[in-house]
Amino acid sequence: MKLRFVCFLLGPILLSCAESYDIVVMGGGAGGTTAAIEAARCGASVLVVEKTPWLGGMLTSAGVSAIDGNYRLRGGIFGEFTDSLAARYGGYEALKSGWVSNVLFNPAIGNRVFRNITEKAGVSLRFETAATRFRQRSGGGWTLTLSDGSTIRTKVLIDGTELGDVAEAVGAEALDDRVSAQDLTYVAIVKEYDHDVSIPEPEGYDIDLYRSCCDNPLADNQDGFNPYGQQLWSPDMMLSYGRLPDGYMMINWPVCANDYFAEYLDMDAEGRAEVVRKAKRRTLGFIYFLQHELGYRNIGIADDVYPTEDGLPFYPYYREARRIAGRDTMTVDAAKHPYDYDLYTRAIAVGDYPVDHHHVQNPRREELSHLWFGKIPSFSVPMGVLVPVRVEDFLVADKAISTSWEMNGGTRLQPVVMGLGQAAGALAAIAVKTGRHPSEVPAAEVQSVLLDHGCYLLPFLDLKPADPGFRELQEMGVRGEVRGTGRSVGWANETWVNLPEDE
Repeated sequence: MKLRFVCFLLGPILLSCAESYDIVVMGGGAGGTTAAIEAARCGASVLVVEKTPWLGGMLTSAGVSAIDGNYRLRGGIFGEFTDSLAARYGGYEALKSGWVSNVLFNPAIGNRVFRNITEKAGVSLRFETAATRFRQRSGGGWTLTLSDGSTIRTKVLIDGTELGDVAEAVGAEALDDRVSAQDLTYVAIVKEYDHDVSIPEPEGYDIDLYRSCCDNPLADNQDGFNPYGQQLWSPDMMLSYGRLPDGYMMINWPVCANDYFAEYLDMDAEGRAEVVRKAKRRTLGFIYFLQHELGYRNIGIADDVYPTEDGLPFYPYYREARRIAGRDTMTVDAAKHPYDYDLYTRAIAVGDYPVDHHHVQNPRREELSHLWFGKIPSFSVPMGVLVPVRVEDFLVADKAISTSWEMNGGTRLQPVVMGLGQAAGALAAIAVKTGRHPSEVPAAEVQSVLLDHGCYLLPFLDLKPADPGFRELQEMGVRGEVRGTGRSVGWANETWVNLPEDE
């Protein structure tokens, strides 16, 4: 008590009263969480500061508990996470409960898995807290003031937020190639009750927003498609899209449902709060439509998943963040033609999903329609996307990496973000251990640690992390001694050093 009193009086003088960590991760999103786990496993002291009570970001706190892509590229912490889910549910086949993904799960269980892994790694966690001030120290590192009044000193600061707000706050230069923000979605986790749970008509309800969500008598059916060119699935197919293994349903339906457009990235806090309110109303309107127009009166928001007043997730699914200008910038052309660039030599994460942009609710949708599932082969992302061009001792570990606006449609997906976060954690830990700025650490040192921890650097399908020769193949790949052949195969794009004989 006496020490606290002295620190209160002399805090500006007695800097030793500030808590100190090697690495502070602001935001326990999908990338921020894996960054923290990796850094702690590499021997660094790590603190995660998260504004909600949960870890996992878009996978949990935003309710997108259906993983897009990388099913055959399950390495590193991403693979550990999915293995943990499979163990809890009784195997990987049990996770294929809905048709949108091979890995679906209850967001609350995903949060518990992340929590278990971070605590076992020794990560310190501070929930329902934000930062109110960032100050870069002249001798290196940062001093942070948190909303709980505490002062934190750290050698490396990592932005693990959904929108890249920390990057903006510390003055990281932004890329300026954005055409328009992607639609966001306020996801809902619903379940089937044994009684009528229908809700009253939400404010601003407009039936025309939802009538073409599926094949039903109210739909504007144009030979099996709606006016936006989206297929009209049956109501049962619509609801089974995001069915979770324990019977809940994820409502994240892109066809005339709960996608919502707003240019939220350039708004202040008040403007964003209004967007959130409107996005919630869009989702509640869709639930009302399901109940009152399609007759599913016993399907309603689950009352036992989120500890929120309305049962909805903590925040919307933001598909886009402010993006930094980094030491490397990932582009669609680099994904299509990796050997025309040298980015693959600094590879630290992989993805195999198409370039997936959501713009159907955007008034400019016709102009942007070419972005709907743009085809690319599987791809690697280089380390320099994590490192801003000017701000030292600072990294980005979620969707705010240095990627072109178009390529963000491929790098924003959960497994890619988790891989990028793990790489950010390794890079930060190496920098701290060796007394360097992260910008001074060669990619080869980070790649070596990631390979030690079972990560893919390049998306070669020839060998899995547990296979003999995996490390050697990956190392030869980033040195350019072997090259992969990439191809677009539906939603599961591929790269092989040796194409299978039956191809």
